[in-house]
Amino acid sequence: MRGWLALIALGALALPASATIVIGHRGASGERPEHTLASYERAIDQGADYIEPDLVPTRDGVLVARHENEISGTTDVADHPEFASRKATRTIDGETLTGWFVEDFTLAELRTLRAKERLPAVRKANTAFDRLYPVPTFAEVIALVRAKQAESGREIGIYPEIKHPAYLATRGFDMPALLIAQLDAAGLNRKGARVFIQCFEVGPLERLRTMTPLPLIQLVSADGGPADRPGTSYAAMLRPEGLKAIATHADGIGAELTLLLDEQGKARPLVAEAHRAGLLVHAWTLRRENRFLLPLLRRGSDPNAPGDIARAWKLIRAAGIDGVFTDNPGSIPRRR
Repeated sequence: MRGWLALIALGALALPASATIVIGHRGASGERPEHTLASYERAIDQGADYIEPDLVPTRDGVLVARHENEISGTTDVADHPEFASRKATRTIDGETLTGWFVEDFTLAELRTLRAKERLPAVRKANTAFDRLYPVPTFAEVIALVRAKQAESGREIGIYPEIKHPAYLATRGFDMPALLIAQLDAAGLNRKGARVFIQCFEVGPLERLRTMTPLPLIQLVSADGGPADRPGTSYAAMLRPEGLKAIATHADGIGAELTLLLDEQGKARPLVAEAHRAGLLVHAWTLRRENRFLLPLLRRGSDPNAPGDIARAWKLIRAAGIDGVFTDNPGSIPRRR
């Protein structure tokens, strides 16, 4: 079983709990606007083991880092009258959205935009960095990682997610092929490279299994199901038989934190069940603000004030979770 072999290679279950990897979720997005080189660099400087770029394509087929292909919430596109006519309404994975979409812009056009904080009401301090940074390409993210490795002398991983591949295929973009071409060009499509690939859909991971030796992560959430598998729910996929099926095309799951920890902060059965199926277990997303934490970890009544993220980290390690995505790598205590 490929997932089982990956566990041996990564030593995920043999290592002590303190070896749980820390993944800078969209960089250090609790402190800088997400998916900017500044956010990624801050996460690296704060000790993140991996950084996570979500990837979408420009009209001319260049992979760039944005959480969603709709960019009105993360860039200043609405302030550019020259792009007013690009505003559109699209149905993506069953959800109807109105805004501006990356696939309608060339890279040169996208370069005229600047990133802004996605959650300004929650992270007011981050708005001081609005309109300072451009949207980076995946190639630039890889170059940053290599520069920081040379500077720091430590290995830094990359954990890309391909976004909405089924929808983007209808727009003429083959997301698995675009990703592999980029990894090939960077010399990263090889066994042992410090790269995970993740996706909420199933078909792209099944294809990628034939295209790369890199470990693959099936993303799952508490609700819904994969957009390319109508009628299939994540809940069904996370039953023991479903986990065995996941292990045929992926090396791990990336699961919503509430699926892995109960209200007391103890491990839910899914953690052990996934491990028994030979799967790594990575959790998303650990954020420091009270509104995002379990009730027992909140401090005070302000939902935007910092809670006890250090204790949250201890609970995650104690639960045997192999990795965690976090917006705040700098708030996690030293791990080793």
